[in-house]
Amino acid sequence: MKPVVHIVDDDESYRTATARLLSAYGIRVEVYESGDAFLARLPGCEPGCVLLDLQMPGRSGLQVQHQLSELAPLLPIVFLTGQGDIKAGVDAMKAGAQDFLEKPSSGAVLMETIQHALAQYERRRTEYERQQQMRTLVAGLSAREAEVFGLVVRGHLNKQIAYALGISERTVKVHRHQVMEKLGARSLAEAVSIAADIGLDHGQVRRDAK
Repeated sequence: MKPVVHIVDDDESYRTATARLLSAYGIRVEVYESGDAFLARLPGCEPGCVLLDLQMPGRSGLQVQHQLSELAPLLPIVFLTGQGDIKAGVDAMKAGAQDFLEKPSSGAVLMETIQHALAQYERRRTEYERQQQMRTLVAGLSAREAEVFGLVVRGHLNKQIAYALGISERTVKVHRHQVMEKLGARSLAEAVSIAADIGLDHGQVRRDAK
């Protein structure tokens, strides 16, 4: 699917000029006159990035950024700032923006920035899909396997796990082997990494188990 660059800016002349420039490079473009208009037509799962004006009437760029972090976290944001508004752009990057551009900027700088943002989208998408795959594998553990997994990733030894769960150490070893097989983990470090990557602590592993 061809990526889309979403231009969100209350300056009609800038929206139009930028859309024409990007279209000339073969890039799909959607334009919005405000943050509210963009959020009302929030895109689905298509790849892309957002050129977002920092200062707009109504909902500000930073407010839109906050909404996007919840509604479309994969979309990188490039903030558009006016002259002398560099500090606000830096603050936006600290809040998670991919980059910021001072208006006006050259076509070459604009294209380079967009290419970096689209590459960032692909990295985010790949990581998100990997995390979803890991969550599916963890959700496939039995209740007992999930308990063992939770204790293993917290660094407990087999005998400690056996005592905590009231089972034999041999049974722990069987469950531990099954967990490693199901998750495709070749070492304890990989098992711990899986738990960390998907943000699961011991309690969550047990609650999410079948």
